[in-house]
Amino acid sequence: MSRLLDRLFARFRVYREPGYYGKYDYKWTIVIDLDKCDGCEACVIACHAENNLPVVGEDECSKNRAFNWIRIERYVEGEYPDVKVKFIPILCQQCGRARCEAGCPTYATYHNQDGLNVQVYNRCIGTYTCATYCPYDVRHFNWFSYKWDAPLEQQLNPDVTVREKGVMEKCTFCIQRIRAAKDHAKDEGRAVKDGEIQPACVQTCPTGAMTFGDLNDHGSMVSILAKNERRYRLFEDLNTDPSVIYLKRVMK
Repeated sequence: MSRLLDRLFARFRVYREPGYYGKYDYKWTIVIDLDKCDGCEACVIACHAENNLPVVGEDECSKNRAFNWIRIERYVEGEYPDVKVKFIPILCQQCGRARCEAGCPTYATYHNQDGLNVQVYNRCIGTYTCATYCPYDVRHFNWFSYKWDAPLEQQLNPDVTVREKGVMEKCTFCIQRIRAAKDHAKDEGRAVKDGEIQPACVQTCPTGAMTFGDLNDHGSMVSILAKNERRYRLFEDLNTDPSVIYLKRVMK
């Protein structure tokens, strides 16, 4: 019995270490060209519509409870009239070595075979541990069970769970679209093609600043963009291995 427990705990310990997958089926990645981002927030609106995010209102925002899976941060440089504004979209970085996974006491967040940090809402008890461990501040707590007044409930996406009060949530790279595309490709006996999947934010971006694809596919657009000399990743020195790659803005 003791040997069985030792093997069981040893197995658990493996999955408490960030980055326990040696190889992914796909390595879903988003490349964001900051030279094309104009801060319009179309990606934020598209994310709300696709993933059933509530609009919490001005009062909740004043309590630091704004609810967005992707946010646009703004940085202003210079003095009037020589002022320059930079925008950078911040979303879950789907870290390869995610601290949130190692910290979750209920195993509600874990790594899947595609390199994504996924969330099991039924396991989450809202300890806020994952949000504390996340260096990107992209996890949000559901303070309420939000309701949509008629007729807005008609626009909810049936492919995405409407989350209840007391759970943590974050960007999933629109995993419902990924699953649908993988199932379709499997039925046809092939791999997912480059460009076949687009998360709502990528699909909506009017300037084409965001590109989504498989980094394991060396011919994919994200693989080509990832080699750009302007590339960098947020807090890369923290050894989190993020799956979102930014291309620096070209300042003149």
